[in-house]
Amino acid sequence: MELRSNRRLPGRSSQNAGPVFAPDAGLTLIEMIVVLAIIALVAALIVPSVIGRPDQARVTVATTDIRTIGAALKMYRLDNGNYPTTEQGLAALAHAPTSGPPAPNWNRDGYLPEVPTDPWGHPYVYRSPGANGDFDLLSLGKDGKPGGEGLDADLGGPAGTASGGAAGGTAAVAR
Repeated sequence: MELRSNRRLPGRSSQNAGPVFAPDAGLTLIEMIVVLAIIALVAALIVPSVIGRPDQARVTVATTDIRTIGAALKMYRLDNGNYPTTEQGLAALAHAPTSGPPAPNWNRDGYLPEVPTDPWGHPYVYRSPGANGDFDLLSLGKDGKPGGEGLDADLGGPAGTASGGAAGGTAAVAR
C-alpha cells in the first residue's frame, strides 16, 4: 500500500518515482498511545472472562468423549453381539480383543483410533455390565478419584451429564 499526499514537498518534482510523504502524514505519538490504551482496556475487559474457561472446556470435552465412546461401544455391540467385558475394557474399541468373549465381526479399522483418556490424563472408567445398565462409562474428573464436587465431580450418566459424587463413582450411560 502506498501513501501519497496531495501536497508537494518543496524541491520534489512530480517526475520523481517513489512515495511522497508530507511532514504531517502518519500517526503522532499521542495517537499511538491512545490506540494502545484502547487495546489495553479491551484486553483488560476480555481476558478475565477467558481465563476461567480451560476447566469448563475440559468438562465439555469429557462429556463429548463419553458420548463418542458410548456410540463406539454400541457399534461394537451391533457388530459382535455384546459389549466388551470390564477386563477387555475400552482397549477393545481400538485393538481387537485377545481375551474374553471373541469379537468375530470386529471392525478391522477399530471403533476408536486409540484408547481414550479424559482431558485430565486419567483413563475413563468402564464397567460391563454396569450398575444401572449395560455398561458404566465415566470420567472421575480433575482429581481422578470417585466422587467430588465442581471440577472434581464424576462425569457420566445419561448423555454425559455430571453425576456429582455418585457413590462408588457409577453413572449409567447405556441401558
